[in-house]
Amino acid sequence: MAGKPRTIDEYLAGVSDDKRAALQKLRRTIRAAAPKAEECISYGMPAFRLDGRPLVGFAAGANHCAFYPMSGSTVADHAADLARYDTSKGTIRFPANKPLPAALVRKLVKARIAENASRRR
Repeated sequence: MAGKPRTIDEYLAGVSDDKRAALQKLRRTIRAAAPKAEECISYGMPAFRLDGRPLVGFAAGANHCAFYPMSGSTVADHAADLARYDTSKGTIRFPANKPLPAALVRKLVKARIAENASRRR
């Protein structure tokens, strides 16, 4: 792929097959949890926006895949659920051959939707 990706499909076309499969599963789960969210590329990575606000993103790293709740508090608030994963303030890293469980992704996306909604008030 020449240049920076403009769509999630373009981004996924440029990653290895194993990471692409894991990220496509993650993408489907995010879409199902936030059907009104729009896909975009943010900071060079696939992301979703809801009501014009960043919701979540994901990407392929050199040795892992990553899910970005775009909120440090979401990762902290769900520390018990995320104990098995390599995390930092706003990142959840996982191996491509062990994608995040759909139920966990749904929970995190719903938490982000609620967080964004509370900030609008």
